[in-house]
Amino acid sequence: MTTPLAAAPDNTPALPARPSTFWGRTAWRFRRNPVAMAGLVLIAIIVLLAALAPWIAPYGEEVQDIEAILQGPSSAHLLGTDRLGRDLLSRVFFGARVSISIALITSAIAMVFGTLLGAVSGYLGGRTDNVLMRIVDVLYSFPDLLLIIIISVVIGQGVVGITLSLSLVSWITVARIVRGEVLALKERPFVEAARSLGFGGVRIVFREILPHVIAPIIVTLTFRIPSVILAESTLSFIGLGLQPPASSWGVLASDGWSAITFYPHLILFPSLAIFLTILAFNLVGDGLRDAMALRDRQGG
Repeated sequence: MTTPLAAAPDNTPALPARPSTFWGRTAWRFRRNPVAMAGLVLIAIIVLLAALAPWIAPYGEEVQDIEAILQGPSSAHLLGTDRLGRDLLSRVFFGARVSISIALITSAIAMVFGTLLGAVSGYLGGRTDNVLMRIVDVLYSFPDLLLIIIISVVIGQGVVGITLSLSLVSWITVARIVRGEVLALKERPFVEAARSLGFGGVRIVFREILPHVIAPIIVTLTFRIPSVILAESTLSFIGLGLQPPASSWGVLASDGWSAITFYPHLILFPSLAIFLTILAFNLVGDGLRDAMALRDRQGG
């Protein structure tokens, strides 16, 4: 909690004191970063538009206007229409629901699985660590997109299939990061004190170590979400991801590619939505990484 403002001897208002807790200092530094705050506001707007799409979209997702097929931006259709006369702005709103939902669910699964695996590997060490990390190294040596394509072909190309395939690839980076953090923390005095008190390994990992790993996990999450959005969009764009009638941003961009010469708005606006979302998450991730300074997290 910050200290209230106090008047200086010359009656000039004093600046607010720096918060004393780690999370307080993190929030204080983050709020003082205008670029990161702009990214956060943009994310909030995009998520809000996606959540309220059924109520704020000017038209239904599949509503067709046969008299306005392939129309450019106009007062009736702000972003134009597609080859079936569907309003592109409405489809971008509904596409946001699909793309962001897949990204959030995938990132959550990857965070949970990667954190558990990395924590077990780092804390137990020895043969367990060697086996788990060799598996991670083998998977890490493959290009992410190649692995995602192989898994999605095996599982399927629907929303569930794409979500699972992206999750099975995304956890690898998380596991490596968490393992490194656990290796650095498990010999710290507070962990040794917990062992001397007879605490079991599970309690030490979940009650003593993982709370100190939350910061890098959160930063990693902010970078994984845009990576998943880009991966899903890429797969859908090349025809290996979601398929119509789904309306993710990748599907919309793929539909517009074949008509890019004569109707560039079909690919421009979905691509712009992808760009702005990825940019916003990256700005927030950079801001969080700067705010969660390692030396500050370690009490320095």
